Amino acid sequence: MERTWHFLLAATISSSIILLSYTGAQSAFWQMFPLYTAAFSTYVLVLKKVDTQQRLHFWLTIGVLLRFCQLFYFPNLSDDVYRFIWDGRLWLNGINPLEQLPSYYIEQNVDIQGINLELYQQLNSPNYYTIYPPIAQLNFVTACWLFPNSIMASVFIMKLFLFIFEYGNIFIILKLLKTWNLPSKNALIYALNPLIILEITGNLHFEGAMIFFLLLAILALTEEKWIVSAIFMALSICSKLLPIMFLPLLIKRLGWRKSILYFSVVAVVVISLFIPLFNKIALQNFTTSLDLYFRKFEFNASIYYIFRFVGFTLKGYNMISSIGPILAICTLSSILLFSYFEKKPNINSLPIAMLFAISIYLLFATTVHPWYLAMPLVLCTFTSFRFPVVWSGLIFLTYINYSYPTYKENLWIVGIEYIIVILFLLYDLFLFMKSERLPQNHPKGNPPNQVIENNS
Repeated sequence: MERTWHFLLAATISSSIILLSYTGAQSAFWQMFPLYTAAFSTYVLVLKKVDTQQRLHFWLTIGVLLRFCQLFYFPNLSDDVYRFIWDGRLWLNGINPLEQLPSYYIEQNVDIQGINLELYQQLNSPNYYTIYPPIAQLNFVTACWLFPNSIMASVFIMKLFLFIFEYGNIFIILKLLKTWNLPSKNALIYALNPLIILEITGNLHFEGAMIFFLLLAILALTEEKWIVSAIFMALSICSKLLPIMFLPLLIKRLGWRKSILYFSVVAVVVISLFIPLFNKIALQNFTTSLDLYFRKFEFNASIYYIFRFVGFTLKGYNMISSIGPILAICTLSSILLFSYFEKKPNINSLPIAMLFAISIYLLFATTVHPWYLAMPLVLCTFTSFRFPVVWSGLIFLTYINYSYPTYKENLWIVGIEYIIVILFLLYDLFLFMKSERLPQNHPKGNPPNQVIENNS
């Protein structure tokens, strides 16, 4: 009976995710919502139900197979893929995509193979310079080099890269859980999460690559391989810039001497990989795009929307151009203060410190897309905190914004999302503080290979 129950759950989550993948669309929220609800509810049930190593292997296999199924359809929840193709085709023609806006090539009628009006009209930010770092750009140009005339085939290659990274992520998560004597069941938090399956492999978001290299950096730290860790940390930063925020957390853990060496290796690798992208003009354009990200873009924010409301009340207009950079400074200051005042930091406590840092970043951010939750979700697998799991269920509701005749943000949804997430965060903090006050019979966690965990 128990085996039949697990097969029914597997059929439910698999059919829901596959239907959502192949029939979903940004604007079809009311079609997608019941499918995602079914998939996410099943996911939560599985987290509660898995109680043996055999069941764990079964569900990890389901997670991998569902990612494999994502390879064969065109991304339907994001149009970023067209910019990936645009950048890759420019590189193939010997042109650095950071040097000119996409609109330049159309307005000047520049004759470049694969760069045309049809592709240009699909771009979501044609008047902004690209902001994708070297690892992502390498993926773009490789896919376009293999299939210069087929967008669909190029997309398949990009997805294949991310599928491999995601397979690696699951493997490394299991290895880290074993290293820290944590329940191996926790791997399902990331491996089976519907949002992760849909957004990373399915809709081509490079958080998958960023997480892969970050996990390898953490694993190398647990093995005291500082130089190897620094190289992987640099590769993570070169996939997406976000892991830069974690560097201050390493100072007390490594000590100043090792930190200087660690940061030097990171800097050398990052600069070496960025050099092919940058000349004076490209560097200026890249920093301009980053600056505009904090001053122009807004989506599903929390603290920022409160400040925006105050700005409208006091000034009568949107003050994002000043509020965005201020909140970015608040993020940096909070992480630096936390890293300075953190008590008895060690490698074992690094995931919870990183989870704090990324959570602060997201709460202060002006833009929080669904795929941004990949980082807090993977980090929470090594902690007792589960608010990222709740958040990954709620954030899908933001796709309702695309279901209206013209795009508009439903602030009621945003409000409900953050109220529930913050309540769960406070509950997690309460349980964490309570556990810290109790006698610790097993300071390093649960016995190795334990699967059952009460908090999951």
